[in-house]
Amino acid sequence: MQFDPWYHPYFSKRTPMYSQRGMVGTSQPLASEAGLDMLKKGGNAVDAAIATAAALTVVEPTSNGIGSDSFAIVWLDGEMYGMNSSGRSPGGISIDAVKVRGFDAMPRNGLIPVNVPGAPGGWVALSKRFGKLSLKEVLAPAIRLAEEGFPVSPIVSKHWKAAVHLYPADQPEFKPWFDTFTRQGKAPEPGEIWHLPDHGATLRKIAGTNGKAFYEGELAERIDHFSREHNGFLRGEDMEQFSMDWVQPLSVNYKGYDVWELPPNGQGIVPLMAMNTLNGFDLPTKESTETYHVQMEALKLAFMDGFEHITDHEHMSVDPKALLTSEYAAERRSLIGDEAIEPKAGTPPRGGTVYLATADGEGNMVSLIQSNYAGFGSGIVIPSTGISMQNRGWEFSLDKNAANALAPNKRTYHTIIPGFLTKGDQPIGPFGVMGAYMMPQGHLQVLTNAIDYEFNPQAALDAPRWKWLGGKTIETESHFPAEIARQLIRKGHHIKPTLEAGGFGRGQIIWRNPETGVLVGGTESRADGHLAIW
Repeated sequence: MQFDPWYHPYFSKRTPMYSQRGMVGTSQPLASEAGLDMLKKGGNAVDAAIATAAALTVVEPTSNGIGSDSFAIVWLDGEMYGMNSSGRSPGGISIDAVKVRGFDAMPRNGLIPVNVPGAPGGWVALSKRFGKLSLKEVLAPAIRLAEEGFPVSPIVSKHWKAAVHLYPADQPEFKPWFDTFTRQGKAPEPGEIWHLPDHGATLRKIAGTNGKAFYEGELAERIDHFSREHNGFLRGEDMEQFSMDWVQPLSVNYKGYDVWELPPNGQGIVPLMAMNTLNGFDLPTKESTETYHVQMEALKLAFMDGFEHITDHEHMSVDPKALLTSEYAAERRSLIGDEAIEPKAGTPPRGGTVYLATADGEGNMVSLIQSNYAGFGSGIVIPSTGISMQNRGWEFSLDKNAANALAPNKRTYHTIIPGFLTKGDQPIGPFGVMGAYMMPQGHLQVLTNAIDYEFNPQAALDAPRWKWLGGKTIETESHFPAEIARQLIRKGHHIKPTLEAGGFGRGQIIWRNPETGVLVGGTESRADGHLAIW
C-alpha cells in the first residue's frame, strides 16, 4: 500500500494508559519496549531506564548518541537521588584559543564545541548503584537493534533528512558522519531498515568493561586520535578524568505539590522560578488570555535569571537556592502587569534530546534525559565506532565576563532537565519535555495543565503549547486558540503562529497512585511516542 506517513488529515486522540507492574515512556516505540523487556526479566525501573536510554542512541540518533550527556532523577525504595552525568570542556581549550581560529562565537559544528561525553558514565553509575541486572543484560537490546537493524520511525526520519544539509560533506572531519548515517548522501525513509554495526560493537565494549573502554581504553584512544588529526581540543586525558556527580535535587512547592529539578549546571531552576512566581496568581481558567499572559511573563523573567547566572555550579556567583526564595519570587511577581514586558535579569541575594520515564511494580521510578544537543550534535562521528559526539560547548560564551564563559575543564549551561513530582512524602512520578530552551517552558505548561486544571497525563501533553523566543515574541502551535492569540497581541505580545510542531518539545509522564500502586501515563503525540506497559 502507498501512503504518506507524515499526512494526518484527521485529529487522532490518545487516551491515558494504565498498568500495574511496569511502564516505560519515550519518543520511540522500540526503545520503550527495550526498557519493558528489562522489567519482565526481573530488573527494576533503573535497569529499564538504562536499556531505554541505550536503545534510543540507536533508534533515535537524530537526538542523542553514545557521545551524549545525561541527567536523571531516581526514586528508589522511598528515597530520591539526582545524577549529573554531563562532561566538561577539554583541558586545552580557552576563549583565546578559539578566537585565534577566527571565531567570535562558539561554532555549532565540528570538533571545537565537543565536550567530554557523559552518557556512558551515567549508565555505568546508575547500574552499579541501583541496578538489579548486569550492564551487559541491559545494553543487550540496544546492541541487537544496532546489529540486526531496525525500521526507522516517521518523525526520526523527518529530522534525519533535515540533518543531511547541516554538515559539509566535502570536509574530511564530517565524512564519518555521512558514512554512518547516509546511503549515497541520503537519509532513510520511514520504515527503511537501518543497521549500525559499529555502534553495536561499541556498546559491547562499554558493556564488557563497565565503561572503561570508553573513558580509558580503546574507544578513548580513537577519540583522541581523531581529535588530534582534525585539530580538535579533546584529548584522551580529558576522557580519563571524567566523573559524574550525585547531586541533591532542588524543589519548590506549587499548589500543594513539590516540583523537583536538578541544580545547575542544568536549567532546572528556570521552571522552578517561574512556578514559584505563579504561586501568587489565581488562574482558575486555562483557556483565558490572563492565564497565558501571566504564564508567559513569569517564564520570561525566570529565563532571564537563568541566562544571567546558570553555569557550572563551581563557577556560579549566586546560590541557586537564592533564586527560589518566596521573597525573590514576590519581587519578580511584582514586575508582571497587564502588558507584555521586555524581561531583564534580577538581582537575587548573593550566596533537538530524548526524554524517558520508567516505573516498576515496586514503586521505583526514573526520570532520565540525554542529548547530543543540536540534533546529531557536532556532526562528528568517530570512525569505526558509531560514536556521535555532542556539541554542548556551543553553549559557552566567548565573553570573558559572562557567567557561562568558556574555560578549560568547565561544565557549560545545560538545557536538558528531568523532572519529578511528589506530594507530601509520596512520589507522584516522573515527567519531562525535551527540546533545548523549550524544556523549562514545557515543564511549566505540562505541570500547570496537570495541577491547576486536573488534566490527565495524556491531555496535559496534548494541550496546545506556546514557546517564548526572546523579547516579546511568542511562537504558538497551529491549534492554539486563535481568539486568545489575538488578545495576547493586544497585550503587547508578538505572536508567531506556526504549522510545525517539532519545536514545541516532546514529553512523557508517568503518575503513580500511592494507594493502589496503579500507574497512569501519557506519551508525546508530536513524536513517535510510545508507552510500553505491563
